[in-house]
Amino acid sequence: MIKAIIIDDESGARVTLRALIEEYCTEIEIIGECGSVPEGAMMINKKNPDLVFLDIEMPEYNGFELFDFFKDVSFEVIFVTAYSQYAIRAFEVSAIDYILKPVEVDALKNAVEKVKEKKEQANIIQRLELMKDAYEENEIRKIAFPMNDGLLFTDLNDIILFEADRAYTQVYLKNGSKITVSKPMRTFEELLSDKPQFFRPHRSFLININFIKKYQKGESTLIMENGLLVAISREKKQDFEELLRSLRLSI
Repeated sequence: MIKAIIIDDESGARVTLRALIEEYCTEIEIIGECGSVPEGAMMINKKNPDLVFLDIEMPEYNGFELFDFFKDVSFEVIFVTAYSQYAIRAFEVSAIDYILKPVEVDALKNAVEKVKEKKEQANIIQRLELMKDAYEENEIRKIAFPMNDGLLFTDLNDIILFEADRAYTQVYLKNGSKITVSKPMRTFEELLSDKPQFFRPHRSFLININFIKKYQKGESTLIMENGLLVAISREKKQDFEELLRSLRLSI
């Protein structure tokens, strides 16, 4: 949700805008509204909104003067005004959009969409910061799985195995959950090629050997900690046993 407040000296305008947002922009949560710039500045400091719907022509202080109350502006602004002559100045102060009263639904939706796009860009920067934490001395410690709403960062030590599912890959985690990723198995095999704990014993599986519960040597089968059975192909059996010996997991 995008947290927002409305600053407008006309109570009727605030009521109308809130109603439109609640009906047509459900991703916006109105967390407050007020009728003056000083009051709005105090509310912003208290509630830390993502977005401010801001009128321009108001008594005592106009909307542009809101920025004078802040050293650093950490919120987006959509100007909502009856006066078109302020449009250029609005964008000069980095407003994300400028809507004329009476507010049209399409104009409101378009403005909110711009906020969402900018928020996504900010999320990308945040994701990159998370990715930095996933590396230590050039070593991958986490992997990012693409999800519908972003990326799921998962510690490598929490992954039991990957299972090929045509163009998809099923990822089994130690907490018992399973996620479906729209990438083929080879993507993860290449990414983890320098991680000795990950081994591909069969074209359908890429396993974390730390989660092997039992190796049924005669049947060339592994039983994983989560109970899944993993076959070892004939051509991979020798490689697997050599890997165990190299890691001193076999005598």
